[in-house]
Amino acid sequence: METRRKIAVGMAAGVAWSFAVLIGAAMFVQLPVFALMPTIMTAFLAPGLVMIAMVGRLAQRRFFDDAIIDGEAFSGAAAIDQRVLSNTVEQLVLAMAVWPAAAVLLGAEGPGVILVLGVAFAVARLAFWFGYHRAPPLRAFGFAATFYPTVLVALWALWRVVI
Repeated sequence: METRRKIAVGMAAGVAWSFAVLIGAAMFVQLPVFALMPTIMTAFLAPGLVMIAMVGRLAQRRFFDDAIIDGEAFSGAAAIDQRVLSNTVEQLVLAMAVWPAAAVLLGAEGPGVILVLGVAFAVARLAFWFGYHRAPPLRAFGFAATFYPTVLVALWALWRVVI
């Protein structure tokens, strides 16, 4: 299977995951609306824990590798970890810009959706990290499964504003 086809399959699976996450959250996770602010604040805990693991892994790699201990550019597996961390920061900034407003605009579904998005983000980032180390095309699922839920919840929230 050529690389683009593998990436496309991973991206399609990520889109399917995204719809499943949002539909499942809206249907099965009901939290009281008064819990919205605490939920928004804690929704980013799971993604933050994954980022702690990523930063810790890079620090561990640097400490135990004489070639990079003095701050030289990462190479090999450490370079992959650095790219994963960089993309995770980008994705998390995007999520932090969109999710809180979406949680408010979604009304009653908002608290449950935002909480599930946080957990799903953490799982998808781990899949991205693992996939990137196994074979770069395998990172496609983890990327899509992180990116598309944020895009879809933004569109859903905007739809709520329009109707």
